[in-house]
Amino acid sequence: MYFFRSGRRKSRTLFCLTGISLLSSAHGFKFWWPFPKKRFTGNSLIEAGTLGLTGDIRVVAFGDFDGDQLLDVLSLASDQQTVSVYNWQHDAFIFEESATFKHPHRIYNVVPGDFTHNGKLDILVMSESDSSGQMDLTLYPSLVGSGFDVQNALRLPPSSIPQPIPVDADGDMKIDLLGRSPTSSNLQLWQNVYNASVPDSPLFELMEPPLPNARCSISNPHGNAVVDLNGDCLADVFLVCDDGGDRKSFQIWVNNKDKGFSLSQQGPLPSGTQSISLADVDRDGTIDLVFSTCSSVSRSSGVGRDCYINIAYNRQLALCKSTTDSGVKKGEQVCRPPGDLCTADPNFKFDLRDDPDNQLFARFPVSSFLPKDQSLLVLDTTYNPPLPISLKLGDANLDGFPDILLISATGKTKTPKLLWSVPCGKDIPGCDGGGRTRGFRLASKDVETLEGITDARSVSFLDMDEDGTLDIMVQRTGEGGRGPVVFIQNNFYYDAFFLKAIVLNGACDNGVCYSPNGSEKYHPFGVSYSGASYKYTVLDTAGRRSAAQVGQLPQTAYHSLGTPYSFFGLGRTNNYIENLFVGTTVHHKEHYINMEGVVPNSKVVILPSVKEGENWRRELFLRPGEWIPWVTVTVVVGTAILAIIVFVLQLNEKREDELERRRASHHINFDAL
Repeated sequence: MYFFRSGRRKSRTLFCLTGISLLSSAHGFKFWWPFPKKRFTGNSLIEAGTLGLTGDIRVVAFGDFDGDQLLDVLSLASDQQTVSVYNWQHDAFIFEESATFKHPHRIYNVVPGDFTHNGKLDILVMSESDSSGQMDLTLYPSLVGSGFDVQNALRLPPSSIPQPIPVDADGDMKIDLLGRSPTSSNLQLWQNVYNASVPDSPLFELMEPPLPNARCSISNPHGNAVVDLNGDCLADVFLVCDDGGDRKSFQIWVNNKDKGFSLSQQGPLPSGTQSISLADVDRDGTIDLVFSTCSSVSRSSGVGRDCYINIAYNRQLALCKSTTDSGVKKGEQVCRPPGDLCTADPNFKFDLRDDPDNQLFARFPVSSFLPKDQSLLVLDTTYNPPLPISLKLGDANLDGFPDILLISATGKTKTPKLLWSVPCGKDIPGCDGGGRTRGFRLASKDVETLEGITDARSVSFLDMDEDGTLDIMVQRTGEGGRGPVVFIQNNFYYDAFFLKAIVLNGACDNGVCYSPNGSEKYHPFGVSYSGASYKYTVLDTAGRRSAAQVGQLPQTAYHSLGTPYSFFGLGRTNNYIENLFVGTTVHHKEHYINMEGVVPNSKVVILPSVKEGENWRRELFLRPGEWIPWVTVTVVVGTAILAIIVFVLQLNEKREDELERRRASHHINFDAL
């Protein structure tokens, strides 16, 4: 009551209240608030819209076409001939078309890659041929500025209908192709012999592959891949072979560098096997196989019947528990030391027997997640010919274990579903039998955005706007006037870290490329290649050490939609990444490097040297988190408070000194008297 008794104090108080109310208003708040407004709010999956991808198009590949370290997309129009590149614009938060051209024939697949080894992404088009039983291969070289040299496209030796895969067979880090030619029943290698300094230089030379006596009739479609499977950080070759009828088998060819490849394992695949995906499912430092099986598949709808999810675990040398353990006992390698993860295990093994006693194989029905009237969509019949739909694997919650993205189908309704990887427990699918550590559970909370999509035809993981989370891209049939693509922002909050990595193809020295006339300089940031491998060890908050493995772009066939970079969650950790091993396909004595103490929440760019003995270039790009401004404010405020305290203490000290001086001046020296 006393506060309002004085008129002067009352007016002063009203003035202060008015000022506070103005600052608290929307306009005033926006004026002085130093942090940008969040684009997405809410702890859930949030629809981000089409982000500029409109019209009747289909996204067929990802790549960094302009070298700005932002993910761009490659699309194909409904005529299956018109190819367009859309570059991501960070400030506008949208894709903008940058180049387009029309191919003369119907396109089956498009593979971005630096085939001419100049530090820019070219486009390899696999298309329909005038000759029966073969597929035309055409390369559109990139131009120095932007776009592609459509007028001087390179016509390559044709392939049979099963799509060839990129592989570095001779260790020069140039992209070769492995497949089958129309004139041979055996495997063939399209070896890259391009020489930019030679006019009219051919790109490929057809020859026998370094897979001696290989007998594999490549399946169409297939899940062939280039990835390290024996643990030496050197990419091996995984093939899916057609054995006649509905029978399929697999072959694993181990990379021996200059000695070529040797057949390490082969065996039958379960009946009804669909497309195969690869990832380290149980975070033990080895690449596993994940695929679906169905008793039958409708050719008209692409929906499978009685479908199962299968996981074939890769048994290899385990991680040593101690950093001082050499891993060798009685002359035999028994485990991998944390500082030497790239040790080959010649006894690695896949066992695909459906046996309760087989701990290397897990099989569980899709009906354990979905209602009985729903099944699995395994073929995209909206494309001609139909495309296989694989189980998409990605660590969406950054816990270090890949999750599964699939499409459920019932009638004409096709809805994306997300399966979380969870620790094994009671009634967790994939945990039957002892010894297994991970299973899967259907995401049901805050996923209404996914549940609201009823016309999905393809799903994939990607990091939208490079913000450190795995988002989701859903391609739709566009029924009811909907757009062809919708992006789903992964806005869940996870108390965990991530790491992104990309190995370039060694096209330019010191990470700088120059145009042929030397007038333009650019960085080859977009030219990743299939076959790079990553292995790392990390400590969790309890001090437990674990290892994990990730492959770079292992699959490119049949619109696999793999990102050029590798993304892996680290889980909760209060430390740096102990060891990050980065392996390439170069045929040097040391084909990998070990990076110690890598900072989490960053992107690592590796520029390997093709020449023996030269150092590799490594660049680390940190991504400032949303908490950085708050840390800055906390530091500034804390510093100001400490400064005020020091100032007050200094004043008190000066006052005490002055009082002491005055007392001393009035002191009488009785001895002097």
